[in-house]
Amino acid sequence: MFDELAHFNENDEAHMVNIGDKEPTERVAVASGYINMSPKAVRILAEGSAKKGDVLGVARVAAIQGAKQTSFLIPLCHQISLTHVRVDFEIDLDVSRVKATVTASTTAGTGVEMEALTSVNVALLTIYDMLKAVDKTMSMTHIRLESKTGGKSGDFSFEQSYEGITF
Repeated sequence: MFDELAHFNENDEAHMVNIGDKEPTERVAVASGYINMSPKAVRILAEGSAKKGDVLGVARVAAIQGAKQTSFLIPLCHQISLTHVRVDFEIDLDVSRVKATVTASTTAGTGVEMEALTSVNVALLTIYDMLKAVDKTMSMTHIRLESKTGGKSGDFSFEQSYEGITF
């Protein structure tokens, strides 16, 4: 039943995939997501006047820490050695949102997609935490894997083909 899903064994039970025979290769994953907020909150963020301090600076460090902690948070993820994590933010005052983009790299026998995705989520949650006194209605959206390179399954690039949705 679950033949195509590697996290299930022959008895359809969840297990950690054996990557012992896989050759370490260079792998890179890019993930992104948005946090939407009120005009007041995004203005405070852009001006750097949040009472808790440097929102994006703290969110960047939190995102890196999140990437490093992925295997502790996601039960069947392998613990991998990251070679690089880059976190970028784009503030869009016109639509009151911030985009977080994370690029995670490794030389390992398994991919780094989960680290990039976890990192994006932690970045957005940290922004929420630091601005929630101003705006509790913030929402996180469009969290996704943008691309990945390396590994057995080859390269991947997100196709922006959802009808009627602007990314």
